[in-house]
Amino acid sequence: MDPLLSVTDLKAYYRTEAYGVSRTVRAVDGVSFDLYPNEIYGLAGESSCGKTTLIKVISGNIKNPLRVVGGQVRFTAEGIDRDMVSMTSDELRKTMRWKQISYVMQGSMSVLNPVRRILRTFADIVATHRGIRDRAEFRKEMSDHVARLGLPSEVLHSFPHQLSGGMRQRVAIALATIFHPKLIIADEPTTALDVVVQRGVLQMLKQVQAESRNTVLLVTHDMAVHANVADRVMIMYAGRIMEEGVTETIFQAPRHPYTKHLIASLPKIGERTARASLPGSPPNLSDPPAGCRFHPRCPAAMDVCRTVVPETLQLADRHRVACHAVAMEEGLPLPRPDLAPATGSTAAPNRTEDLL
Repeated sequence: MDPLLSVTDLKAYYRTEAYGVSRTVRAVDGVSFDLYPNEIYGLAGESSCGKTTLIKVISGNIKNPLRVVGGQVRFTAEGIDRDMVSMTSDELRKTMRWKQISYVMQGSMSVLNPVRRILRTFADIVATHRGIRDRAEFRKEMSDHVARLGLPSEVLHSFPHQLSGGMRQRVAIALATIFHPKLIIADEPTTALDVVVQRGVLQMLKQVQAESRNTVLLVTHDMAVHANVADRVMIMYAGRIMEEGVTETIFQAPRHPYTKHLIASLPKIGERTARASLPGSPPNLSDPPAGCRFHPRCPAAMDVCRTVVPETLQLADRHRVACHAVAMEEGLPLPRPDLAPATGSTAAPNRTEDLL
């Protein structure tokens, strides 16, 4: 099956300048993966690992100080074959946004206008991307649309503050699926919701995906959500991919030390033993460590990890991992640390001309 979206060696950096000093943050640094039709793809990792930056680039929401300095994001579906990075804002609005790629943003109150009824928000989106010819027909279409998603038609005549957090999040999903897009990006859709409401929101998301047979990119740091919803999971750390695979493989047989830590952090019913936390903190991506970016916190770190960036190994069908320790377990020769550059070639550029 051909991929719906292919991300190839993507590098997206934040560059700021203040008082004559240029600072570059390598939020996404050499990321490659594919999204396939009719799947839920989970993107996991702790805060500041690059998840939000990655989905901003995928959706074409690239604004200063964010810059794409390398790589491609190619979308292919229904006669469309475009690089999202090279498209202009006008091209994205006319051909891609909401029609092919939609976005369920984090925090429903930041999506819904507090002084407009929900129906007016629906009307703004439809009028912008398709146009409204008959108001009565539009009202019926939107009423039918929310009804299919299990929402009462009364929500269309409500203000956002009159709805609960879970109901607002369901409305945000309904907004994102008006035109039945091929790709839905869900950014932390269950944040700040209790577990019962989370279950309802996730069931709605799965229902939308099953009925429309589209692709959902589910972004959340909650590994339990991925275990119950995602078909495949990718683990990010400090702007790079650590591991990717089928959900069952990731949770039953994780290979990367960071993935193992994330899985081990999940609570189990009836277990009372204390869980050891991972020492240290994520690195500063304006001056990332050389070699593997996880090595300062990794219990399996070796000398080679401190100087050489690990290659991505294809372990089995759709399972890959970037780790020198795993390579050694697989019997592969490790690169010699003394042949690597002294700085690891991973220090972020601090001069403006380095990115021009």
